[in-house]
Amino acid sequence: MRAQLLHPSKMEWVDRGSGVDSMPLFGGHTEGAKFAIGMTRFPPGAAIVLHSHNVDESVTVIEGSGRAEIDGVESDVETFSSTYVPAGVNHRFINTGDTHMRIMWVYAGTEVTRTIAETGETVVHLSADDRSAA
Repeated sequence: MRAQLLHPSKMEWVDRGSGVDSMPLFGGHTEGAKFAIGMTRFPPGAAIVLHSHNVDESVTVIEGSGRAEIDGVESDVETFSSTYVPAGVNHRFINTGDTHMRIMWVYAGTEVTRTIAETGETVVHLSADDRSAA
């Protein structure tokens, strides 16, 4: 295991659908990592589906504003608003602003799954099966 420095300007964004995209930074693909971290950006009006994960998650809004729905409660969020979402709790983010909203997420593990609330389907986070944001 060795220390690493990433340069996001040299990394690829993953298309999530509906104009939403994510950039995984560290995680299961990183030797020795014990957590996963990355960013997701939303154009105005975009949202991700209501879902849960198999691990705890913390999200910080690093740009823009919008709404967070966590366990049925909706709250306004702005730059540097932060959340803690335990494993198994449904949540989503919605950009209600006029500019892009960007969030940084941290998962308490490297093997992350996403379960869509509406269908119950579980997929590996950011896999080819996990491309439906809307």
